[in-house]
Amino acid sequence: MPDLTLDPATTAVVLIEYQNDFTTEGGALHGAVSEVMEGNGMLPRTVALVDAARAAGVVVMHAPIAFAEGYHEISRHPYGILKGVVDGKAFVKGSWGAAIVDDLAPREGDIVIEGKRGLDTFASTNLDFILRSKGIGTIVLGGFLTNCCVESTMRSGYENGYRVITVTDCVAATSREEHDNALRFDYPMFSVTATADEVTAALG
Repeated sequence: MPDLTLDPATTAVVLIEYQNDFTTEGGALHGAVSEVMEGNGMLPRTVALVDAARAAGVVVMHAPIAFAEGYHEISRHPYGILKGVVDGKAFVKGSWGAAIVDDLAPREGDIVIEGKRGLDTFASTNLDFILRSKGIGTIVLGGFLTNCCVESTMRSGYENGYRVITVTDCVAATSREEHDNALRFDYPMFSVTATADEVTAALG
């Protein structure tokens, strides 16, 4: 990869679903992602990256997903990944599981993107409006799942004309095979891939 350069003034880090139901022991879906998380050192790497981003003056955005109890915002007959969320009773608004993990709790100056009800962060939120209003041209993505919400957001960011950086050791999926497949085949089509250390170095 050629040397990565990032302008902090036009860059945002977008943290997708770093919520207890994924990140933390006891979370509804933690068991499904814990192996890849631990293999990557995902959470501590993300914390270090976010600390560096804040120090450089980069906008930090949080994109949690949450549903009212009963999941009335989605199809009456969910299938695929959203059926897994419903069956696992995950990400219920106001619950411990839906809360952003303490290690990455939003700080003053961070932006919490509201309204995420599906996979692509752009689809059901005002993420695009906020990015454009702040003059952001580059988005740095990390979170869950490698091959689901992160990939959906990556593809939309690419389509919408953003420079998309995906942080390969700050994402996790429900299996190593799915994770590796997405990083190998899909991510390079729609983003510039980099490690957390490479992104930190690019921020100076």
